[in-house]
Amino acid sequence: MKAGRRAAITGLVLLAGGSAQGAPGDSLLGITLVQNKNGTSLSVPMQILLLMSVLTVLPAILMAVTPFLRVVVVLHFLRQALGTQTAPSNQVLVALALFLSLVVVQPVAEEVYHQSWEPLERGEVAASAAWDRAAVPIKAFLLKFAREKDIRLFVELSHTPPPARPADVPLSALAPAYVLSELKAAFQIGAVLFLPFLVIDLVVASITVSVGMVQLPPVMVSAPFKILLFVLVDGWNLVVGSLVRSFHS
Repeated sequence: MKAGRRAAITGLVLLAGGSAQGAPGDSLLGITLVQNKNGTSLSVPMQILLLMSVLTVLPAILMAVTPFLRVVVVLHFLRQALGTQTAPSNQVLVALALFLSLVVVQPVAEEVYHQSWEPLERGEVAASAAWDRAAVPIKAFLLKFAREKDIRLFVELSHTPPPARPADVPLSALAPAYVLSELKAAFQIGAVLFLPFLVIDLVVASITVSVGMVQLPPVMVSAPFKILLFVLVDGWNLVVGSLVRSFHS
């Protein structure tokens, strides 16, 4: 036991000594700035820490500032309107929403890649300049679907001066405004989807009550008719096509 404890203490001392020699100044496990031929840059542990932080917030960014938000909300409304409970499952709906979002944002992603990432890889621009280039197509996409009322609200809440033109709206106000606008659009589409299935529910409920079938839940009777109607009109093609076209209108 004493030998093992002594070996552990020796390892910690060597680790601390190696960290102190590998980076100038005070450091914690090598998380500091290091010198290389291009100047001062972040050490490898700090780069890993930043990368893990970005990966943590990446799902939230994906759901908030892409068409994924509108698509997945509409698909959940559709499932509730059909009354199928868990069919399709959440995994299927999320996968479908993800692929539809990739179809919509593919032109924007390609523009960001060619204008920002490729020059950054070649060393032609700095990271800050690459971010400025990437923000231009991203802002153009968000401004296309964000309502002016929502943008004005978040500009006022952030206490920033009113922008002179739409391109000057900061992303800190544009991103939440886009989320609110997409939620409103998704709820509007979901309400329209509910109407034909609501009519079927009302008709079936009135028939079951009139014939005295009070003990039988109307949902059990109307569910097959709603699914049959949805299949006959090729509902998935109509819903998916209308959703994708709503981003190009």
